[in-house]
Amino acid sequence: MTDVRTLPFHDGRSIPQLGYGVWQVEDDVAEDVVGQALKAGYRHIDTATVYGNEKGVGKAIAASGVPREDLFVTTKLWNSDQGYESALEAMDASLERLGLDYVDLYLIHWAVPSKGKYVDSWKALIELQKQGKAKSIGVSNFPKEQLQEIIDATGVVPVIHQIELHPYFQQRELRGIGETRHILTESWSPLGQGGGELEDPVITGIAEKHGVDAGQVILAWHLAKGLVVLTKSETPERIVSNFEAASLQLTDEEIAQIDALDKGEDGRAAADPATADF
Repeated sequence: MTDVRTLPFHDGRSIPQLGYGVWQVEDDVAEDVVGQALKAGYRHIDTATVYGNEKGVGKAIAASGVPREDLFVTTKLWNSDQGYESALEAMDASLERLGLDYVDLYLIHWAVPSKGKYVDSWKALIELQKQGKAKSIGVSNFPKEQLQEIIDATGVVPVIHQIELHPYFQQRELRGIGETRHILTESWSPLGQGGGELEDPVITGIAEKHGVDAGQVILAWHLAKGLVVLTKSETPERIVSNFEAASLQLTDEEIAQIDALDKGEDGRAAADPATADF
């Protein structure tokens, strides 16, 4: 079976570097595809309240036969639940839907600076970690200013920052801040969102040399950069092939070629966390 590395958190725990994400997966489909992912070898499952599929994920986990201690489960606090008390309540609701006593990682899904609730939300996550309901805590889609603010307000540094990151949008500044603070960076939308990475001649050329597909090359690039990366597919063959990307070793030259594809802000495909308000 393909071997997936784990990366250490600064809180003493660790996370499988390659995970299976269920964004845009319907709840009645999630049980099947997450079950397939677990059979393929994934042990890191990433969901969120707003995805509406925590129940399906929980059913797949329960039916899998995989010991709970061998799984790494992430879910996220949605924007409408931000605030101290509401975040505590949201965690309980997520655990009930998942059928779990705890999650391995709980994230604030977006900072939403305009709402001004991210500090109180972060304080709630700190409390949830103390209670054991979240083994580790982190953030997702935080501008650098809000990231610094929650650290300054509490003295607690997130273990991970989940952000949009792909070859055309490599987030070098946030990755650098993460390295300085010992915050792991986790890539969502790792293949881009229709931006052309899968057809980019640099990437397809590397894929041809290795006898693999472009998606596997991009995932292998994320892994080589020391990033935690989430794959997503509902196709059985693709679920397996994405997992097998963990075995693909790119050369230093190939990694550098993909590094050179970065378009900076012009490569961003999703909402800017600094202005997102939803």
